[in-house]
Amino acid sequence: MSRIGKLPISIPAGVEVKISDTNLVTIKGKLGQLEQQIDPAITIAVNNGQIELSRVSEEQDHRAKHGLYRSLLNNMVTGVSEGYKLVQELVGVGYKAEAKGQILELTLGYSHHIFMELPPEVKAETVAERGKVPQIRLSSIDKQLLGQVAAKIRSLRKPEPYKGKGIKFQGEVLRKKAGKAGDKK
Repeated sequence: MSRIGKLPISIPAGVEVKISDTNLVTIKGKLGQLEQQIDPAITIAVNNGQIELSRVSEEQDHRAKHGLYRSLLNNMVTGVSEGYKLVQELVGVGYKAEAKGQILELTLGYSHHIFMELPPEVKAETVAERGKVPQIRLSSIDKQLLGQVAAKIRSLRKPEPYKGKGIKFQGEVLRKKAGKAGDKK
Protein backbone atom coordinates (compact mmCIF):
# COMPACT_ATOMS: atom_id res chain seq x y z
CA MET A 1 0.00 0.00 0.00
CA SER A 2 1.15 3.54 -0.66
CA ARG A 3 2.60 5.10 2.48
CA ILE A 4 1.19 8.49 1.60
CA GLY A 5 -2.03 7.27 -0.01
CA LYS A 6 -3.19 5.24 2.99
CA LEU A 7 -2.89 8.18 5.43
CA PRO A 8 -6.30 9.70 6.22
CA ILE A 9 -6.84 13.44 5.72
CA SER A 10 -8.43 15.09 8.75
CA ILE A 11 -11.12 17.65 7.90
CA PRO A 12 -10.84 20.79 10.07
CA ALA A 13 -13.90 22.58 11.44
CA GLY A 14 -15.61 24.79 8.86
CA VAL A 15 -14.48 22.70 5.87
CA GLU A 16 -17.13 20.94 3.79
CA VAL A 17 -16.32 18.02 1.46
CA LYS A 18 -18.64 16.84 -1.34
CA ILE A 19 -17.97 13.87 -3.60
CA SER A 20 -20.07 13.45 -6.76
CA ASP A 21 -20.81 10.09 -8.40
CA THR A 22 -18.29 10.98 -11.15
CA ASN A 23 -15.49 11.33 -8.54
CA LEU A 24 -15.47 15.14 -8.64
CA VAL A 25 -14.37 16.31 -5.18
CA THR A 26 -15.46 19.79 -4.06
CA ILE A 27 -13.88 21.20 -0.91
CA LYS A 28 -15.33 24.41 0.52
CA GLY A 29 -13.87 26.38 3.42
CA LYS A 30 -13.74 29.85 4.91
CA LEU A 31 -11.22 31.07 2.28
CA GLY A 32 -12.91 29.65 -0.82
CA GLN A 33 -13.76 26.56 -2.82
CA LEU A 34 -11.61 24.14 -4.85
CA GLU A 35 -12.52 21.23 -7.14
CA GLN A 36 -10.52 18.23 -8.31
CA GLN A 37 -11.52 15.42 -10.68
CA ILE A 38 -10.27 12.10 -9.28
CA ASP A 39 -9.45 9.05 -11.40
CA PRO A 40 -12.15 6.32 -11.24
CA ALA A 41 -9.51 3.82 -10.07
CA ILE A 42 -9.36 5.68 -6.72
CA THR A 43 -12.24 5.35 -4.25
CA ILE A 44 -12.90 8.23 -1.85
CA ALA A 45 -14.85 7.98 1.41
CA VAL A 46 -15.56 10.50 4.18
CA ASN A 47 -15.73 8.81 7.60
CA ASN A 48 -15.60 10.36 11.09
CA GLY A 49 -14.29 13.74 9.88
CA GLN A 50 -11.58 12.17 7.72
CA ILE A 51 -11.11 11.59 3.99
CA GLU A 52 -9.85 8.10 3.17
CA LEU A 53 -8.62 7.00 -0.25
CA SER A 54 -8.26 3.44 -1.53
CA ARG A 55 -7.40 1.98 -4.92
CA VAL A 56 -9.01 -0.74 -7.00
CA SER A 57 -5.88 -2.79 -7.79
CA GLU A 58 -2.14 -3.00 -7.25
CA GLU A 59 -1.22 -1.88 -10.77
CA GLN A 60 1.71 0.54 -11.05
CA ASP A 61 -0.51 3.32 -12.40
CA HIS A 62 -3.07 2.91 -9.63
CA ARG A 63 -0.40 2.87 -6.90
CA ALA A 64 1.11 6.11 -8.29
CA LYS A 65 -2.26 7.87 -8.48
CA HIS A 66 -3.18 6.78 -4.95
CA GLY A 67 -0.49 8.93 -3.35
CA LEU A 68 -0.89 11.73 -5.90
CA TYR A 69 -4.60 12.27 -5.30
CA ARG A 70 -4.20 12.01 -1.54
CA SER A 71 -1.59 14.80 -1.66
CA LEU A 72 -3.74 16.94 -3.95
CA LEU A 73 -6.78 16.58 -1.65
CA ASN A 74 -4.66 17.32 1.43
CA ASN A 75 -3.34 20.50 -0.25
CA MET A 76 -6.91 21.51 -1.09
CA VAL A 77 -8.09 21.05 2.52
CA THR A 78 -5.13 23.07 3.83
CA GLY A 79 -5.66 25.74 1.16
CA VAL A 80 -9.34 26.43 1.88
CA SER A 81 -8.79 26.43 5.65
CA GLU A 82 -5.41 28.22 6.05
CA GLY A 83 -4.21 29.29 2.58
CA TYR A 84 -0.68 29.33 1.20
CA LYS A 85 1.90 32.12 1.16
CA LEU A 86 5.13 32.43 -0.80
CA VAL A 87 7.77 35.18 -0.66
CA GLN A 88 10.21 36.01 -3.47
CA GLU A 89 13.13 38.44 -3.22
CA LEU A 90 14.49 40.66 -6.01
CA VAL A 91 18.27 40.78 -5.60
CA GLY A 92 20.01 43.35 -7.80
CA VAL A 93 20.56 47.09 -8.12
CA GLY A 94 17.44 48.77 -9.48
CA TYR A 95 15.27 45.64 -9.38
CA LYS A 96 11.72 46.59 -8.34
CA ALA A 97 8.22 45.17 -8.28
CA GLU A 98 4.89 46.91 -7.95
CA ALA A 99 1.49 45.24 -7.66
CA LYS A 100 -1.42 47.14 -9.19
CA GLY A 101 -4.46 44.93 -8.61
CA GLN A 102 -3.89 41.76 -10.62
CA ILE A 103 -1.06 43.29 -12.68
CA LEU A 104 2.51 42.87 -11.44
CA GLU A 105 4.98 45.42 -12.87
CA LEU A 106 8.60 44.30 -12.71
CA THR A 107 11.81 46.24 -13.37
CA LEU A 108 14.55 43.62 -13.72
CA GLY A 109 17.43 45.34 -15.50
CA TYR A 110 16.02 44.95 -18.99
CA SER A 111 15.47 47.91 -21.33
CA HIS A 112 11.73 47.68 -20.65
CA HIS A 113 9.30 47.02 -17.79
CA ILE A 114 7.64 43.62 -17.60
CA PHE A 115 3.89 43.50 -16.93
CA MET A 116 2.51 40.18 -15.73
CA GLU A 117 -1.19 39.50 -15.28
CA LEU A 118 -1.89 37.27 -12.28
CA PRO A 119 -4.78 34.79 -12.10
CA PRO A 120 -7.73 35.99 -9.97
CA GLU A 121 -7.03 33.27 -7.35
CA VAL A 122 -3.54 34.67 -6.62
CA LYS A 123 -3.07 37.87 -4.61
CA ALA A 124 0.22 39.76 -4.81
CA GLU A 125 1.68 42.33 -2.44
CA THR A 126 5.02 44.07 -2.91
CA VAL A 127 7.25 45.32 -0.11
CA ALA A 128 10.15 47.69 -0.73
CA GLU A 129 11.68 48.90 2.54
CA ARG A 130 14.72 51.16 2.47
CA GLY A 131 17.92 49.18 2.97
CA LYS A 132 16.21 45.81 2.43
CA VAL A 133 15.74 43.60 -0.59
CA PRO A 134 12.39 44.20 -2.41
CA GLN A 135 9.92 41.36 -1.94
CA ILE A 136 6.92 39.93 -3.76
CA ARG A 137 4.48 38.23 -1.38
CA LEU A 138 2.07 35.87 -3.11
CA SER A 139 -0.92 34.22 -1.45
CA SER A 140 -3.58 31.81 -2.69
CA ILE A 141 -5.76 28.88 -1.66
CA ASP A 142 -4.50 26.80 -4.61
CA LYS A 143 -0.98 25.52 -3.88
CA GLN A 144 -0.43 24.20 -7.40
CA LEU A 145 -1.39 27.49 -9.07
CA LEU A 146 0.66 29.51 -6.56
CA GLY A 147 3.78 27.47 -7.34
CA GLN A 148 3.20 27.80 -11.07
CA VAL A 149 2.85 31.61 -10.86
CA ALA A 150 5.95 31.87 -8.62
CA ALA A 151 7.97 29.76 -11.07
CA LYS A 152 6.85 31.99 -13.96
CA ILE A 153 7.92 35.13 -12.07
CA ARG A 154 11.28 33.55 -11.21
CA SER A 155 11.85 32.53 -14.84
CA LEU A 156 11.82 36.20 -15.87
CA ARG A 157 15.23 36.70 -14.19
CA LYS A 158 16.74 33.57 -12.61
CA PRO A 159 19.54 34.12 -10.05
CA GLU A 160 22.89 34.11 -11.81
CA PRO A 161 25.70 32.03 -10.23
CA TYR A 162 28.38 34.74 -9.80
CA LYS A 163 26.73 37.55 -7.86
CA GLY A 164 23.35 35.97 -7.14
CA LYS A 165 21.37 38.72 -8.89
CA GLY A 166 17.84 37.79 -9.92
CA ILE A 167 14.56 36.63 -8.39
CA LYS A 168 14.90 34.00 -5.67
CA PHE A 169 12.65 32.45 -3.07
CA GLN A 170 13.01 33.67 0.51
CA GLY A 171 15.38 31.37 2.39
CA GLU A 172 16.74 29.82 -0.81
CA VAL A 173 20.48 29.17 -0.65
CA LEU A 174 22.30 29.84 -3.91
CA ARG A 175 25.60 28.14 -4.76
CA LYS A 176 27.90 30.81 -6.11
CA LYS A 177 30.80 30.23 -8.48
CA ALA A 178 34.25 31.71 -7.89
CA GLY A 179 34.59 33.38 -11.29
CA LYS A 180 37.87 34.20 -13.07
CA ALA A 181 39.75 35.34 -9.95
CA GLY A 182 39.02 32.07 -8.13
CA ASP A 183 40.72 30.04 -10.86
CA LYS A 184 44.25 31.41 -10.35
CA LYS A 185 46.65 30.01 -7.77
